[in-house]
Amino acid sequence: MTKLKGLLLTEGMHGMISQVEGLAKALDLEFIHEKIELNNFWKLFPPKITPVQDFVFKNKINTNFDVVISCGRKSVIPSIYLKKKFKNKIMNIHIQEPKVALNNFDFIVAPEHDDLKGDNVLTSKGAVHYLTNYELDEYENYLKPRINTQKKIVTLILGGPTRYYDYNNQIINSIFSKIEKNFLKNNYQVIVVPSMRTPQHIIDKANNYFDKDQIIISNVDKKAYLSALKISDHIIVTCDSTSMISEAAITGKPIYVAQMPAIKDNQRFKSFFNLFESLNIIKELNNSVENWTYTKLNETNKIANQIKEKIKQHDFS
Repeated sequence: MTKLKGLLLTEGMHGMISQVEGLAKALDLEFIHEKIELNNFWKLFPPKITPVQDFVFKNKINTNFDVVISCGRKSVIPSIYLKKKFKNKIMNIHIQEPKVALNNFDFIVAPEHDDLKGDNVLTSKGAVHYLTNYELDEYENYLKPRINTQKKIVTLILGGPTRYYDYNNQIINSIFSKIEKNFLKNNYQVIVVPSMRTPQHIIDKANNYFDKDQIIISNVDKKAYLSALKISDHIIVTCDSTSMISEAAITGKPIYVAQMPAIKDNQRFKSFFNLFESLNIIKELNNSVENWTYTKLNETNKIANQIKEKIKQHDFS
């Protein structure tokens, strides 16, 4: 059977790409990415008051496709536009709450902590994502030549500043200090993995703070990220990225969250942390090291299996 073709629409951010690509892979689509750019005037308006017209966005989408998977505010109108244009010839799926009428989409995929309800809403524990256990196994050896086999491994996954969290020197020094006290002084080696949002000065700070026996990944490196997740005994993720915490939960390994003072209150983050704590997936990074277990999360496959049943019944002609 010929694979269905997928069109992935995002704003180009790692968390969004991870979610749409993860779902596309789980649905076994042959897919391409389209980074959505809105025309200047329409960047100022929320989707609910934006006209569903092609003059809203710069992209000229001419490729044949069967399934549109979108994520992020900017991709809402393009997805709805394509659905109205092609009707039942395509299926459109939006990840995250779109802030418009839900019936504009065949499916909405939203994390449980969003508390979004609707007949076409599929909920996941945390974010769906692109990581698979196959890929973790494939790149396990990528960092192994740099590993001290006499030590355990802790990986620090860094996000970056957002409208909710700051990354000032005091906060970063506190996180690095806890890693040194809790792990390095107890026969661990640290791997520091940056993301696309991590400022260069934070990577430089890690290089200056930790000694030469530690592994600081200087650039965004997916292979290093996968390898670090696979070979770590403990994982630490900064609190600004629920996506990367969700990705780490595929490993079943203890995950510490490096909390920071919030610039502004966000109930969604609190609900996410409460859910993952209740599932025994995460603990806050404080002054001790524990070992614990939990059921590995594979929410992307769960959601994909629910959608596959509808795809089988859908007439794309």
